[in-house]
Amino acid sequence: MVEFTPLCVPWERRLQTLVVLQWCGFTFLLLALLCHVVFIGLLFTRFWIISILYAVWWYLDRAKPWQGSRHIDVLRRWAVWKHMKDYFPISLVKTAELDPSRNYLTGYHPHGIAAVRAFTNLCTDGTGFPSLFPGICSHLMMLNLWFWAPVFRDYIIIGGMVAADKESVSHILSREGVGNLLAIIVGGVQEALDARSGGYKLELLNRKGFIRLALMHGAALVPIFSFGENDIYEQVENSPGTWLRWFQDGLQKVTGGSMPLFYGRGVFQYSFGLMPYHWPVTTVVEKPIEVQKTPHPSQEEVDRLHQRYMKELENLFEAHKLKYNIPRDQHLEFY
Repeated sequence: MVEFTPLCVPWERRLQTLVVLQWCGFTFLLLALLCHVVFIGLLFTRFWIISILYAVWWYLDRAKPWQGSRHIDVLRRWAVWKHMKDYFPISLVKTAELDPSRNYLTGYHPHGIAAVRAFTNLCTDGTGFPSLFPGICSHLMMLNLWFWAPVFRDYIIIGGMVAADKESVSHILSREGVGNLLAIIVGGVQEALDARSGGYKLELLNRKGFIRLALMHGAALVPIFSFGENDIYEQVENSPGTWLRWFQDGLQKVTGGSMPLFYGRGVFQYSFGLMPYHWPVTTVVEKPIEVQKTPHPSQEEVDRLHQRYMKELENLFEAHKLKYNIPRDQHLEFY
C-alpha cells in the first residue's frame, strides 16, 4: 500500500521538500546535465550569443575551482538553506574552538549517498557555521567533473566548493592567508557504495593523502562525523562479488564517479521515491589535532599521524554515539 502525504501538511514543510528536491542525488545530476543541454542548445538558436559570451567567461575563469572558491555571503545566507536544514533536520555541534589565526584541513565522514549535509554545514549558513566558528572561511572539495558543467560550476563555486586536487589544497592552505578550513570527504565515491542505514564503514585505512598534505602545509587536522548520514536513504544490495557491484566498480574506474542505486520516499507519498527520509543528522566537529609543518614528510611520519587521526575519529564516535541512539556495541569499521 502506498502511504500518501496528508493534504494538511504545512506549507513550511512543503517548502522544505521543494528545496531539498533540487539537491538530492538524482536532481543534482539532472541539473548539471540540463546546463549542458541548454548551453549547447542555445548555439543553434537566435540566442547563440549567450552561449558564446558564457564560453568566453568560462575560459577566463577556468582556473577558479583550483584557486579557491568565490564566496558570496549574501547567497550563503539565503533563507532556502534554513529550509534545507529543517527538512531532516541537520544540526552542527562544536566541541572546541577553532583559532582564526590558523588554517585547518578536515576529514568529513561518512560520505553517505550524497554529500548534501556536508554542503549544508560548510557551504551555507543554514546550520550556523559562521556563528559557531567566527573568522573561519570554510571550503568543501568536490569531484573535478562537476566543474565542467556550464553555469552549474558557477553555482557550486559561490557556495565554497573547490576542485578535489592538490593545487586547491596548496592555494587555500598556503596562499589565502589564515582562517581557512578545507573539508575533504575522505571516503569519496567508493565509500558511497557502502553507505547503508545503521552501517558505519569508512574507507580510511589507505586514505593517507590528506594526512601528507596536512603535514606539508602545517594545517591542523579536524575530524568531523555526521551521525545519521547513512540513514536518510536505503541502498539496493550491492555486496562485493555481486554483478551490481562489479558494474559500479567498473563505472567508477572509467568515470571517476560512483552510481549507488538508492531509494527513499517520494514528494507526495512516503512509500517509495528518491527523496531522502526525514531523519535527524547531527554533525560533530572535533577538537583540532595539532600538526607540525613538515615540507617533506617521511612515510613513517604520515603513518603515525594517520593512526592518531583514526584514533581521534574513533574517540569522537564513541563519545557521542549513545546520544544519537546508536547501540553501545556498534563501532566504526575502517577498511
